[in-house]
Amino acid sequence: MKELTEAAVLQALRNVKDPDLHRDIVTLNFVKDVTIRGDDVAITIELTTPACPVREDLKAAAVSAVRDAIPGVGSVSVDMTSRVTQHDNSQKAAILPGVKNTIAVASGKGGVGKSTVAVNLAVALARDGASVGLVDADIYGPSIPMMMGIKGRPQVKGTRLVPLENWGVKVMSIGFLVDPMQAVIWRGPMASGAVKQFMSDVEWGELDYLIFDLPPGTGDIQLTLVQTIPLTGAVVVTTPQDISLADARKGFAMFQKVNVPVLGIIENMSYYVCAHCGNRDNIFDTGGGRRAAEELGVPFLGEIPLYTSIRVSGDNGRPAVLDDQAKELADSISLIARNMAAQISIRNAAARAVPAVDIQLT
Repeated sequence: MKELTEAAVLQALRNVKDPDLHRDIVTLNFVKDVTIRGDDVAITIELTTPACPVREDLKAAAVSAVRDAIPGVGSVSVDMTSRVTQHDNSQKAAILPGVKNTIAVASGKGGVGKSTVAVNLAVALARDGASVGLVDADIYGPSIPMMMGIKGRPQVKGTRLVPLENWGVKVMSIGFLVDPMQAVIWRGPMASGAVKQFMSDVEWGELDYLIFDLPPGTGDIQLTLVQTIPLTGAVVVTTPQDISLADARKGFAMFQKVNVPVLGIIENMSYYVCAHCGNRDNIFDTGGGRRAAEELGVPFLGEIPLYTSIRVSGDNGRPAVLDDQAKELADSISLIARNMAAQISIRNAAARAVPAVDIQLT
């Protein structure tokens, strides 16, 4: 039997590679502890996000690698922990010192379910164990309070507002501060100024991810906002049909113009499955988001089917990702959130000179 030592275990774990960063977990410094008691081994692996899409795969691979390399070893237990990597940006550090990553959820046009996607991404990340905040940057149509099931006004702590919270997500919206029956009639500078206050004058605390639900479109207001917000990256939401894809490409071009990396494209309303007969109907076509991602050279983060429960969840303030009765829907949203988190980790690793490449997610 090969001698059971820490060095032997670490050597075995060098056969376990992160599929995104393309390096082994020892070199990447993911292995934080190896404890040997008799013939038993306990390993602690620290990932770059609790929302890692290959978390369980890496855990299983680590167990197999040790068993294969050291025959006769006793139990092999792996404790999977995480510490989210941070986007190093001096502007972000000054405005949002406790926030590690900022993500914009955008669309080239209205009506594609952008706010619904933003809400569900935030809740999915929180369910995976991340600390998450959500900014309703759609000043003219603040729908996040209803979708998150939050009512009331934020309290003031010193000179800063304390965000309201539900489903494990901290939330700030102009909808908390104005009469819901009154239209918000502001010029662009006033709207962007309000969003900036949602960063500088809100007590966000320590967050792994702060998500911004941007207004739809690619006009001056959107450009001003993405130049104001120090972003780790952005995701573009589209539906499959050509008219929506054309606007999604405009959204991609907008982020290129202001040097914001696009983390990927999400296809919403990909298809509908009849609850009675189980027949699938591609109401808005299908596959357009993946084709656009391939054309633009960005990851395709995933597709979200059209379910009645999405509409219901938006009305009753319980995000669809929490719906155990629509498992396919909840699972698709969770996978998209994890794929997005993986892209953030890849880009943060690349910025730290750790060799990494963008991958086309499936």
